[in-house]
Parts: sequence; C-alpha cells; structure tokens
Amino acid sequence: MTETRPQHNAACHCGAVKFRVRLSDELNTARRCTCSYCRMRGAVAVSASLSDIEFIEGEDNLTLYQFNTGTAKHYFCKTCGIYTHHQRRSNPQQFGINLACIEGKSPFDLTEIKVMDGVSHPNDTGGTSRVAGILRFEPAN
Repeated sequence: MTETRPQHNAACHCGAVKFRVRLSDELNTARRCTCSYCRMRGAVAVSASLSDIEFIEGEDNLTLYQFNTGTAKHYFCKTCGIYTHHQRRSNPQQFGINLACIEGKSPFDLTEIKVMDGVSHPNDTGGTSRVAGILRFEPAN
C-alpha cells in the first residue's frame, strides 16, 4: 500500500536541525496548551506518529527538556533555541510538531486554534482532554 499523506520538510530557525514529517491529520490537530510550560513557549503543535518523523540533518544538535512527570520530552535546537517537537504526555506514541517549523506553514494560516486544558491534564485528573478555549487570528488586511 502506498503512503498517501504528504511528507513535509521542516527545520529549526537556523537550519541546523532538518527533518521530514508526515502529520497524523495535517493541520486539523493544531492546538495550544494552558500548562505552565506551553503558556511560556507559545507554540502551536500538530500531531505525528513517532515513526513519521525522519531527521535529515542535525539530530545531534537537539537538546532535551523534561519537567514535572518527565513523560513529555521537549526538543530544541542547541544553536537557535527553537522548539522543534515534543513527545506528547497525553499520547506518548505521538510527537507534537512545532507548526512554525514546517516549510510553507504558519500558525497564522489558521483562523482558530484549540487551546487544550493542560493545567488540568487528563493524565492528572483521570478525565479526558478538555478544550479550555479558542485562539482566533483575524488579519488586519
């Protein structure tokens, strides 16, 4: 069977880290999160299976940050500091990919982005993922 999902080129800001990724459901998984870390990071993430990312260059230039339970693994370029992806806490079989790292894509392409309730994370509460709100972008022109 032939893979029908498109493969996207992606990179950090300085280009030291380059990778290809197939997204689980293109931009339909775009989200932000309200947890303490994501609030400060401010990135929009989209989902990909662990097997759907291939590093072309600079995987050794990534650094890892973990906090709280240590389940989520957040990766950054050591040179420019850009967050490229993370192994998700709510689904460790997936990566969250920084949408802004994907060639030809931007968070500003989306008019609405779900914001997930990471303060009351489902792994802590025993509940299900909950949408905390919606971010909207309305271009001035």
